[in-house]
Amino acid sequence: MRIFIKNMVCGRCISAVQAIFNEAGIPLKSVILGEAETASELSEKQWELLERQLEATGFERIKDSSRQQIEKIKNLVIAEISGLDIAEDFLLSEYLASTLHKDYSALSKTFSQNENITLEQFFILQKIEKVKELLLYNEFTLTEIAGKLGYKSVQHLSSQFRNITGFTPTEFKKLKIHNRKPLDQV
Repeated sequence: MRIFIKNMVCGRCISAVQAIFNEAGIPLKSVILGEAETASELSEKQWELLERQLEATGFERIKDSSRQQIEKIKNLVIAEISGLDIAEDFLLSEYLASTLHKDYSALSKTFSQNENITLEQFFILQKIEKVKELLLYNEFTLTEIAGKLGYKSVQHLSSQFRNITGFTPTEFKKLKIHNRKPLDQV
């Protein structure tokens, strides 16, 4: 049985969800970002326990099919950005349509209606959060970051960064307070 779970955005989230299922005594077949598959059907008592434990840890079971689709989209976007290997000619529309085997306009419409933001805006916000993270780690130059995140130039990255944050990347690095957002809140 597949269970869709909101707010799973990283490998640690997968580990946390696995621990929740283990604590509840519910055997799993698999866990990936946004969903878990159990070995068998759950009793009403198991559902109640599971939902309580998920919510206590900041997760939530998703029952609605459009919410499930949105969570899949979010997880795909986050995973793509986390890989730090976005081609300069990357098209979000082609990637999501081919990965989810759905028409992009339908995906985009569902996302926008439920999230009050377009898919492209969500993608940009996620990329900017990743830029903030990489700037703070100081492992890569701005040129390298631009290349890893599919920007055509450092100027394009800097312009987008400033539009979103109000700071240039250099100004952001100099700040004492780095206002990063958790990925599940972007």
